[in-house]
Amino acid sequence: MRPPIRAMTNKDKPAIRGILKAMSQFQPSEVAVAEEVIDSYLHDPHRSGYRIFVAEVDSQVMGYICYGATPLTEGTWDIYWLAVTPERQGQGVGRALLAFAEGKVRQAQGRLALVETSSKPDYDQARRFYQAQGYEVICRLSDFYAPGDDKLIFQKRLK
Repeated sequence: MRPPIRAMTNKDKPAIRGILKAMSQFQPSEVAVAEEVIDSYLHDPHRSGYRIFVAEVDSQVMGYICYGATPLTEGTWDIYWLAVTPERQGQGVGRALLAFAEGKVRQAQGRLALVETSSKPDYDQARRFYQAQGYEVICRLSDFYAPGDDKLIFQKRLK
């Protein structure tokens, strides 16, 4: 059963912050960047360039997705953030959020979805998740984030 998904509101920010902090993959600096993106969206959703939606289970926010059209492209979209509370991972919340976003991107005539992530072992689960959803690695930038921490770019064709 797909959880209800709706646009993020100001009241959701503490729950999303809690989810991000509960995920061991995210360093404090990464959480800070996610919060900046959220603040930009909440300040002016239409001008921010971001679209943020939350998934609820039993009226509690269990995950969120942030995505947006890639500037200066025709039909390319970035999935910037996808996070699910550790207690609900593996229960379909992330799949539902990603499928929802992909559906919205298709409605907007999107043709490609991109995800960037780290090659660190902490991100193994995320990489397996995206591959299971039909994403493939199309680029590896060695030592991008730090020595030994490559940037991996995943792509899924939506049309």
